[in-house]
Amino acid sequence: MTRARMPVRLLLLGVALAATGCSRLENVGKPPEMTPPGRPMPAMAPIAAERIALATPRLLPPPESYAAGSLWRNGPSSLFGDRRAQTLGDIVTVVIEIDDKASISNETKRDRTGDESLSIAALLGLPSVADAILPAGAGLDPAASIASSSGSTGKGTVDRTEKITLRIAATVTDMLPNGHMVITGTQEIRVNYELRDLQVAGVVRPEDITRKNEITYDKIADARILYGGRGQITDVQQPRYGQQVADIILPF
Repeated sequence: MTRARMPVRLLLLGVALAATGCSRLENVGKPPEMTPPGRPMPAMAPIAAERIALATPRLLPPPESYAAGSLWRNGPSSLFGDRRAQTLGDIVTVVIEIDDKASISNETKRDRTGDESLSIAALLGLPSVADAILPAGAGLDPAASIASSSGSTGKGTVDRTEKITLRIAATVTDMLPNGHMVITGTQEIRVNYELRDLQVAGVVRPEDITRKNEITYDKIADARILYGGRGQITDVQQPRYGQQVADIILPF
């Protein structure tokens, strides 16, 4: 290989590595970058148009009333008013407490045996004729014998346990025609070179929000909860690109 072709081959190799997903070499020796606050997270899908079409319009809430000569006023902005999230840009706390356990065990066993035998010890003198014609040791008794046996055994077990306890603040990003609210919340925490990523999205009813401005995950329709991370430790736990491609292509 000549020296003139060396830079060209190195350039082609670099392009090939970037095309195969190895562009993360840029992050070698650096911690993962955090997403700027307010930027939409690509991992969370937007609310589907079909979900918005299910909503029906409802009447707007009445305006706040004032009493002449009173130190107090009605409405959410008053001292004792309802401060729950109810419009675009409001913040609500989502409480995620998942403690699920499932255990399933199935076992199936099948066994079948069959045996058929036919003998003609005396039939119009045929056995004596056969003894004279057939070689020594051969005869018509038994004339036919059939035996069969089959069996199958199957067993399956599923044992799964999940426990997650989290709290995250979400923002009202859309108001549906029937008054339901679309919320989206993201949270990132970086410890050394590992970034923990928490995302939540879904549709909630204003009446399901408590007086403490909190809502549990089981009251969120079309809930999407993402809990993961990225960084050096997460990268090591993932199989290489070549291994993932081989697992897809190889039939065995």
